Formats: sequence, structure tokens, C-alpha cells
Amino acid sequence: MKNKTPIIVRKRRKAKHAHHGGTWKIAYADFMTAMMAFFLVMWLLSQSDPNQREQIADYFRVPLKPALAQGNKASLSDSVIPGGGDDLMKREGEVYKTQVDAMRRQQMMESLGKAKKRLQQMIKTDPRMNNFQSNILLPLTNDGLLIQITDSQNRPMFRIGSEIPEPYMNGILQALVPLLNELPNKISLTGHTDSLPYSGGIGGYSNWELSTGRANAVRRVLVNAGLNDERFLRVIGHASYMPLVDAAPDDPRNRRISIFVLSSKKEQTIRDETLQVQPVKEVIEATGIKDAQLKRSGTMPTDLNDK
Repeated sequence: MKNKTPIIVRKRRKAKHAHHGGTWKIAYADFMTAMMAFFLVMWLLSQSDPNQREQIADYFRVPLKPALAQGNKASLSDSVIPGGGDDLMKREGEVYKTQVDAMRRQQMMESLGKAKKRLQQMIKTDPRMNNFQSNILLPLTNDGLLIQITDSQNRPMFRIGSEIPEPYMNGILQALVPLLNELPNKISLTGHTDSLPYSGGIGGYSNWELSTGRANAVRRVLVNAGLNDERFLRVIGHASYMPLVDAAPDDPRNRRISIFVLSSKKEQTIRDETLQVQPVKEVIEATGIKDAQLKRSGTMPTDLNDK
């Protein structure tokens, strides 16, 4: 027999990829969860009012680690109580104080909003006010409820060039007193004039005296009608230097009285304007600036005791 060469057939097996365990699915699920949470937060923010957004912001301002570890205070608050600790229910400390303040602000704004609606109804129904609907403006702001009583071309609220209110102006003010008595807020009274110069001239009796005198005349009418004089935080005049936004300087609507029912935050801001004022000498001592340096720069009088 003839020698036959054996035929050898080699079969190669394809190597299989190692099983990865589906980790990509976990990563994808985490990504989708994060995106869903993100859009949920964005939706909640779009549906919440400013007070609710402030509460959410206050939550993220509290450092979590110091709060849970009862560590040192790590916030910008002026409170001496460190944030957090064992008080997980937030019944005390900075978190609770912030929440209470936010709730009080919200309640106060709701109260002022109700007062505005009642005033709007009174303007329509009270015979002392329903003929002057276009003369009474009621903007509700973050600083409080602003009641503005304005002049019109042929209907001034005060006698021309005088601090004496017209009889119908007295009626409007007297109608406001019962509602103002129901609110605990302090009141700021401001008088305004138009840009037309007063006949007395700049050096004499001017729009400054006229605007301040009219504001004080309104205070007297309100007090005589039953409003406690202690409710007034300030009575001031701005002359013609704060006209209405949509009015020309000589527009008669600029001749107005502003009765500002203040929010507690705005009231504190006004009080701080006085409390934070320091005499020049105390400021110099606090900053450590030498008198000689200020004299050379021309920013300080030669003798502080004479000024």
C-alpha cells in the first residue's frame, strides 16, 4: 500500500468576551435617576412662591457636617448658637429660627395682602372714597403696603400752596383709620410735591417745607381720627425729588402723600439707619487711621472738636 499523508483538520474556537455583569445598566440607571431628580427640583422651583424658595435656600445654607457632628458654627448668621447638633427635629437653633422668621414674613405679607383687598373694596363702596378711585394707588411690595393719595389736574388734595387738607382728603384719611388700627405694623408718612417752585423761593419756605408740613398734617388728621401716634415711625418730606415712575416732574400726580405700612424687615432697616451711625472720631479710632494721614488727604477737619 502506498503511504498516505494524513489530513489534519484544525478547528479554531472563537474566544468569548468576558461577562461584564451589566454594570453599564447600573450607571445608566443612576444617570436617569439623577436627571429625573434634577427636572423634579426645577419643576418644584417653578411652582413655588418666593417665600418657599427662600426656605429651600435656607435649607441648603446650613452646613450638614457641622450640623450633624455638633461642631463649630460655620455660617454667617449673627446667632451664637451653632447650627444643628442633636436637634434633628429642628425645634431650636438657627434652622428653627430661620424657619420661624420665614413663616412670620409669609404671614405678614398675607395679612397685608388681605388689607389691600379690603381697601380696594372700601374704595368702591365707601362714599368718602369711591369718587377718588383714580387718586388712590395701592402697590403691595416686599417692604410693605404702600397707600398713595395723589392729586389730579382739577382735584388737589390740599389747598394750593398750603398744608391744609381739603375736606374730601380728610374724609379719605378718616376712612383709612379703622383698617390701619387692625394692623400691628409701623407706618412711615412721606409728603411729595411736583417740580414747580414754591413762591417763597429756594432760600425761604420751599417745597421741602411744604412736603414735610403736608405729611405732618396727614399725621394729625389720622391721630384725631383714632390712630395711635406711636404707630408712626417717621414723618418726612421729599419735595419734588422722588416723582412717580410714569410721570413727568411737573405732573400734578407727583403731589401726593405716601402712607407706607411697613414690613418688620423694612422697619428694622429704618431703625438701623440710626443705630449704625458712628461719630467721625469713633470711625477713625476703629480703623486705626492716623489724624495726620486724614489731614494730608483733606478728608478730615483740622479740629474734630470744632465740627
